[in-house]
Amino acid sequence: MIAPPKPIHNKIRNRLNAPIAPRLVKAYIKLVKTVVPAILAALWLTGCVTPKIDWAARVGNYTYDQAVMDFGPPDRAAKLSDGTTVAEWLTQRGQVVIAPEPYFLPPGCYFGPLTPMYSETYLPARFLRLAFDANGKLKAWKEFAR
Repeated sequence: MIAPPKPIHNKIRNRLNAPIAPRLVKAYIKLVKTVVPAILAALWLTGCVTPKIDWAARVGNYTYDQAVMDFGPPDRAAKLSDGTTVAEWLTQRGQVVIAPEPYFLPPGCYFGPLTPMYSETYLPARFLRLAFDANGKLKAWKEFAR
C-alpha cells in the first residue's frame, strides 16, 4: 500500500507562499525609473553624434582621388580652363514633409472634421562642392543647400 505524503513543515510552506518583499519591489521600480531612462538617453545622444569633417585642415592635402574613394563618383563635375576641377556631391536628399493639421482651430477656419488639412514643409537638398587644382589637390570647398 502507498503511504500518504508527509506534511511539509510550516516554515517551508510559508516561504513558498510568501509574496515578494515590498522593499525589493520598490528598489526594482526605482532602478527602472532611473537607470532605463538614463540608458535610453545615452543611446539617443550617441546615435545623433556624427563627426564633422574639417575641410579647412584638408585644403592642400586632400586629393580628388581620395574624394572619389570617400564619396564615390561626383554627381556633377567640371574642368575649368585653368586646370581646376570642380566636383559636387549630394550629401542629403531634399524632401517634402507633409503633416496633418490639428482640429483645434476655431469655428469658421475649416469646413468640418472631414476636410483634409495639412501643412507642407520643404527640406532642401544639401551638397558638398570641392575644387581641386591642376595637381588634384583640394583648393577650396563649400557646403550649400539647393
